[in-house]
Amino acid sequence: MELILWRHAEAEDGAPDMQRKLTDKGRLQAMRMGEWLKQRLPKDARILVSPSVRTQQTALALNNSFETLDILAPGASVRTVLEAAGWPEANNTVVIVGHQPTLGEVAAKLMANADDCWSVKKGAIWWFAKRGEGVFAETVLKAALTPHML
Repeated sequence: MELILWRHAEAEDGAPDMQRKLTDKGRLQAMRMGEWLKQRLPKDARILVSPSVRTQQTALALNNSFETLDILAPGASVRTVLEAAGWPEANNTVVIVGHQPTLGEVAAKLMANADDCWSVKKGAIWWFAKRGEGVFAETVLKAALTPHML
């Protein structure tokens, strides 16, 4: 299984939080990362997206269909995200488009089995893979990219 955590791109300040839209910079960030991902994602990748406007706009940069899951809204738990993705048993690649601090908490859990929050920059992706089974299973970080790196 492969799991990609994609934090929404830069969004406007304001309220209500769920209605915040991407800024011009955010649209460019989403476009750059979307182009990079499109070249690498398998055709059967599942894309799961928070219902917030900024995550929806970020996901649209892939030009793929995606599923909106209310359970991925701001404040989602690590367990909820991993269960939605089917980690680590799913047989396909799953992209989660979501929020901090949740995505940073998921990254810390996957890489260090830690209850911590790592920084996932706006518009960035962290791409994980699960390799092997049983006692030989390991989590591998395949990529960690910010939009300005592209």
